[in-house]
Amino acid sequence: MKLTISGKNIDVTNALKEHIQRRFAKLDKHFDDTVEAQVTLSVIKDNHNVEATMFLNGGMLVRGEQSTGDMYASVDQVIDKVERQIKKHKTKINRKLRQSGGSLLKEGAESTEEGKDPEIVKTKRFAIKPMTPEEAVLQMELIGHDFFVFRNAETEEVNVVYRRKDGNYGQIEPEV
Repeated sequence: MKLTISGKNIDVTNALKEHIQRRFAKLDKHFDDTVEAQVTLSVIKDNHNVEATMFLNGGMLVRGEQSTGDMYASVDQVIDKVERQIKKHKTKINRKLRQSGGSLLKEGAESTEEGKDPEIVKTKRFAIKPMTPEEAVLQMELIGHDFFVFRNAETEEVNVVYRRKDGNYGQIEPEV
């Protein structure tokens, strides 16, 4: 596994790097050497944040984020989150193969059916009317969704507003 470790507002010490490498080595049994992982450490006030993103074969992405008062505890908890996601994904693939009469995946094997797992089960069509981002947020709140697609009245482009984990809102604008 190719591991990239970076820090924001923190110097990543050799001891911290070794701890991260040791903990990520635990995940090596699931993958071959082509898997990449990025770990970003940051400190904001008293919170030690760890974000881990793994780029798996077949375009699959596994991501974990954790914030605690101790950097080592954050690393350990993020590794546990990522490992649970990997096991869940492998279980889903194995179940699908069993139902279709295929053989079970060996430990560490990747499936080529990863792209077939999610399925579009519903399609909605609606008119997109021009509005400001503030109006779009209000509309999103009224319908009780976490995102809302609208045509920006100022730019005439299709935009998306969404609710962030911190309770604020984000806006996605296309870039041509």
